[in-house]
Amino acid sequence: MIPTPSYKGKVRDVYDLGESLLLVATDRISAFDVVFEEPVLDKGKILTRISTAWFRQFPNIANHLVTDDVSQFPSPFQNDQSLAGRSVLVKKAKRIDFECVVRGYLTGSAWKEYKTEGTIAHVPYPKGLLESHQFETPIFTPARKNDSGHDENVSESTMEKEVGEKLFGELKELSLYLYNTAHKLMAKQGILLCDTKFEFGLIDGKPILIDEILTPDSSRYWDASTYELGKTPASFDKQILRNWLESTDWDKNPPAPHLPESLILELRKKYLELEDKITLCLSQK
Repeated sequence: MIPTPSYKGKVRDVYDLGESLLLVATDRISAFDVVFEEPVLDKGKILTRISTAWFRQFPNIANHLVTDDVSQFPSPFQNDQSLAGRSVLVKKAKRIDFECVVRGYLTGSAWKEYKTEGTIAHVPYPKGLLESHQFETPIFTPARKNDSGHDENVSESTMEKEVGEKLFGELKELSLYLYNTAHKLMAKQGILLCDTKFEFGLIDGKPILIDEILTPDSSRYWDASTYELGKTPASFDKQILRNWLESTDWDKNPPAPHLPESLILELRKKYLELEDKITLCLSQK
């Protein structure tokens, strides 16, 4: 019998195994830091497959993945088929409490900040930019991870002061490399990687990639055929849910509203479509 999780996150259950962790991706879905009652069938499996595929795409960058093969899990998790396809055994690292966000296009919270303040991540930008504007080069816009409430967008200098110049430089360089490589690969499949976030931890003082990478829960993926300045392109990610929620009168505080079945089915369909695109993309690199 599987024991009670050591920690229950918004969408993942975590088992602390001493020097390693077992991460179980459930079918729960969240938005604006609120978990919804309705699950998205197989979401955990889809995200696990996408994330592990991307981890393996970058063997030159240290990451936390040990195995996604349940036969290699320690007891009592070994060969538990309820975990198959949705779980990974990972190295335990000291989490760096910043999300390393890379943006190739102007949208989301960056667009909101720009419209009201004329800045992006506290840096002034020229007037007159339109929504979905593609930056000449992708920009690094970190966010501080808070234990309660929403994550907080901060300036590069704020993160640099808190983690140190050397580590900050390493994390920024790694994040931009990962984004640029993935953006180039996905563009061949008619998909624009709009923005994404990476998380890192430290093992023996050296940074490694942790959490998940380049999934539709941690990234915005756009349909390139619908890209147009001044508009939000069709997406293959959780933005579908956020857009629907923005159209309601929900105040983004619990309790969460009930999600219509049609929306749940649309999310699942788009996640599966994106997985097919990523699989094809990585097989043809």
